Amino acid sequence: MAVDILIGLQWGDEGKGKIVDVLAPTYDIVARFQGGPNAGHTLEFEGTKHVLHQIPSGIFHPHIKNIIGNGVVLDPIVFRLEMQKLQDRGVDAAQNLYISKKASLILPSHKALDRVSEEALGSGKIGSTLKGIGPTYQDKIGRVGLRVGDILANDFQENYDKLVARHRKTIEFYGRELELGKQEDEFFEAIAYLRTLKLVDSEYMINDAIQNGQRILAEGAQGSLLDVDFGTYPFVTSSSTVVAGACTGLGVAPKHIGEVYGIFKAYCTRVGSGPFPTELLDEVGESIRQAGREFGSTTGRPRRCGWIDLPSLKYSIMLNGVTQLNMMKADILTEFDTIQVCTHYKLVSGEVTDRVPHSLEDGEVEPIYETLPGWKVDLNKIETTEELPEAFINYLQFLEKHLHVPITIVSVGPDRKSTMKREAVNA
Repeated sequence: MAVDILIGLQWGDEGKGKIVDVLAPTYDIVARFQGGPNAGHTLEFEGTKHVLHQIPSGIFHPHIKNIIGNGVVLDPIVFRLEMQKLQDRGVDAAQNLYISKKASLILPSHKALDRVSEEALGSGKIGSTLKGIGPTYQDKIGRVGLRVGDILANDFQENYDKLVARHRKTIEFYGRELELGKQEDEFFEAIAYLRTLKLVDSEYMINDAIQNGQRILAEGAQGSLLDVDFGTYPFVTSSSTVVAGACTGLGVAPKHIGEVYGIFKAYCTRVGSGPFPTELLDEVGESIRQAGREFGSTTGRPRRCGWIDLPSLKYSIMLNGVTQLNMMKADILTEFDTIQVCTHYKLVSGEVTDRVPHSLEDGEVEPIYETLPGWKVDLNKIETTEELPEAFINYLQFLEKHLHVPITIVSVGPDRKSTMKREAVNA
């Protein structure tokens, strides 16, 4: 059986959690393959909003096994709090959650490192969430990090102390002191809790499931434009957010990849620093922010907002081999008389292109827009695709014509019920 993959196509915050929740009932396993507590996957159903940071979004379905893969960086403190919140809401997550022994551990000192290194960048800040993600991946690549399986070894405390001492020297280089305080106590309490859970060799678990014909959905975090190789570098995350990251983050061979669901908003958002060609720094951008409640589910930071960017979407679709598109938050654009769609970039050389250049810095690209009529209808009140207004159908067909991939799911509200499945039109 193939492994289907769900990927964000923009700068994250596309609504992946909701779509995983919608698709999950047809799968046996949902697995997270990269990222860490910097992710904020929001699910809303029965009038309640749930935000997941490290736990896969299939956790609300008791029949589904949920796997935190080897490509994830796990913060035990945040993880324990997340598990407790689920328990408080009547979800016994420990029963169907499995954690890879090869997943990397985020230490309190990683978060301290993240903070001092970001501050040292001054005006050139990356826009880190300060969750310790980057330093943890650095230790992983540097082959000095600790992994979940290490907590079962007798020398875990010794190895922990060695790594913290290493971090202390780095922090002192910046002229600061490492002060962990009660964080260290919380960390070891969380480690003790982690030892009681199902720690597995997830690569074997997933490949056995493939051989047994089980259906697997791989869930990505962040977005393709934040990929460490192909994103708007250096304003990116520290992991591979594209489909290739699912192979390395779960131990899945490329031949096993099936459907690739590409998630995008009907407009664009971005959190933190970095280029954003279609950003709106006016009342239109503010209107989108307020209507879409565009504030980070992990950090609470206001998101930068702008019109949809088709060159970057086509780029992400190419990198990921997307087979189906899912469009989120179409209802947010209801109030606009006209909708702007960026179809090309004009470069400083005067060249007009629909390809993403090496640099998207301010002044290097100018978005070229086409104007489409708005629909001025509250999509949240519509229950079937037959009821969708003509102007909205035209918007979908316009996107499909340019992107060459069918839009098979359209979200018109935050609740899992506000989701429409449709047949491809002129894709």
